[in-house]
Amino acid sequence: MAVMTAAPPAQRIRLESVDVLRGVIMFIMALDHVRDFFGDAAASPTNLATTTGALFLTRWITHFCAPVFFLLTGTGAYLSLKRKSRAELSRFLFTRGLWLIFIETVVLRCLGLQFNFDYQVTILTVLWALGWSMIALGALIHLPVRIVAVFGVVMIAAHNLLDSIQASSFGPLAPVWSILHSPNVIVATPNHMVLVAYALIPWIGVTAAGFALGQIFNWPSERRRAFLLRLGLGLTLAFVVVRAVNIYGDPAPWSAQSSALFTVMSFLNTTKYPPSLLFLLMTLGPAMLLLLMVDGGTPRFLRPALTLGKVPLFYFLLHMTLAHLLAVIICYVRYGAVHWMFESPSPDKYPITPPPGWALPLPLIYLIWAFVVLTLYPLCKWFAGVKQRRSDAWLSYL
Repeated sequence: MAVMTAAPPAQRIRLESVDVLRGVIMFIMALDHVRDFFGDAAASPTNLATTTGALFLTRWITHFCAPVFFLLTGTGAYLSLKRKSRAELSRFLFTRGLWLIFIETVVLRCLGLQFNFDYQVTILTVLWALGWSMIALGALIHLPVRIVAVFGVVMIAAHNLLDSIQASSFGPLAPVWSILHSPNVIVATPNHMVLVAYALIPWIGVTAAGFALGQIFNWPSERRRAFLLRLGLGLTLAFVVVRAVNIYGDPAPWSAQSSALFTVMSFLNTTKYPPSLLFLLMTLGPAMLLLLMVDGGTPRFLRPALTLGKVPLFYFLLHMTLAHLLAVIICYVRYGAVHWMFESPSPDKYPITPPPGWALPLPLIYLIWAFVVLTLYPLCKWFAGVKQRRSDAWLSYL
């Protein structure tokens, strides 16, 4: 007589290579946000007329973060099909997406970026777009994976055809177009302003492409590595060729500058808001090559990145709050007052209202960045252990 036993609970399936790549970009991402709090808000890192090589490259390296994070969100969704049905995954993506939108508009805005609840200025950024991308993916996953792949690739490749369409063309529906493709102010009253920084169309496409990419982790390692090599080199070569032609793929063409360095900077100075085709080729190509490099195992020097990659949202929220707290402390030491750190800023000075002479030199910003990452690493390691030991449903939302 057969003995019936209860099936063991499904275990979380994690791939080290995906977590390592995610962790690397989380590590780099903190640099950009620390610079937001401590740098000169009036000095755009990508304005070639006023920037320096060091400032430009500090901003440029962080361009890799958002595309990779959206891509791996889709990849992680595909991998979770090993323990979820499509219906279960669809529900999870919907609820998780709503949760991220709430975190962006309440938790991150009030407890991370601005330290106030007046909602005078609200800028909708990465978690907002990631939430809507997950909701959209929750609908797309019911289609064949090839269809999802085509949807994502076409959205990435073709969306720059829409660049000439301005939100004002839609009259009272202008905010809808701003949300979809043309970042702009969608609410403007004497007391409140809401600005969309992350338009949805390109990011939904990247997330869909990431979902299709998840298939390769079902392949034999030799086939997967060969594919990642071809994909990484192909995307990178496509960036160089299309950018050199200078006709399509980005609303801001490059041009020869006064020096070779600044000409290269012009070539690399692609558009993030919304992310152009060339911006995505420039960032996702090298990212695929890094994914290939760690596919066979995690090098010892990248083990800390593996830890961060296992707890991305936990780290994301904490690093924002810690950077702002450090700004409060430094502001008090320098000025004997901190009211600026709690005031809603104008959009051009986001996320804080800087006191006169506030900006720190770039080397000090790098030191603060290192302090933030090193301080949070033990907490991230602890929380990664909690997630490894326990399977509580709420942990999947952090």
